[in-house]
Amino acid sequence: MKKLLLGTNWKMHKTEEEALSYTSSLIELTKELKEFQIFIIPPYTDLKAVKKLVKNSEILLGAQNMHWEEEGAFTGEISPKMLKEIGIDIIEIGHSERRQYYNETDYTVNKKVLSALKYGFIPLICVGEKIEEKEYGVTSEVIARQIKIALHNVSEEDAKKVWIAYEPVWAIGENGIPASPDYAGRVHTLIYNVLREMYNDEIVKGIPILYGGSVNHDNAVPLYHQPHIDGLFIGRSAWDAKSFRKIMDLILESRSKENKE
Repeated sequence: MKKLLLGTNWKMHKTEEEALSYTSSLIELTKELKEFQIFIIPPYTDLKAVKKLVKNSEILLGAQNMHWEEEGAFTGEISPKMLKEIGIDIIEIGHSERRQYYNETDYTVNKKVLSALKYGFIPLICVGEKIEEKEYGVTSEVIARQIKIALHNVSEEDAKKVWIAYEPVWAIGENGIPASPDYAGRVHTLIYNVLREMYNDEIVKGIPILYGGSVNHDNAVPLYHQPHIDGLFIGRSAWDAKSFRKIMDLILESRSKENKE
């Protein structure tokens, strides 16, 4: 059985001291677990310090955003060249907050994906519909557009290195409404089929599709059981290391019951 991907984006949370305390705890709490590929995505200011802690562990480290150019007159931006020097594994691209507040578009997402692949990163591409788009019944069109543009000119070989995260915009954040496991499963199947329009089946089977959006202790296991959900991208329920570990334990318990049946 392949490893389930479990990760968390800290957004604009955790000072360096808090980041080191959390990461140390997470390493200790998960060092014996082989069933999961764990990843964490801290703010930029924590990356160098956290990298020193995780470099001898199995935990992957990600950055929350990246400019597509390696250098230039882009005040406030961080380049792939800078992140490569730190030793980053994953670049989160196209999060809905970047799209909403910082003018991210499907086309800039594509530029960042191509740049991330060039520098050997795993592009974690975030897609998702707004509540209005869901209510108007255009979720499938919105998701298909986002994926097809994000992966424009991405070769079959490079597509093997991509991760997709479905994060419905209405499910994200403190006031988010969790998608039902059934709904999430249907959209993940849709994403899988869109990818099959672009690449052959063997490649598509190797592209993990994660669900993110108000994942918690109550819905993590039902989500895990849905078709084509290969991982969970968790928010505040994973910002405490013990809480994150509890989600892992719930999934392990569910797997154990499955194996006995």
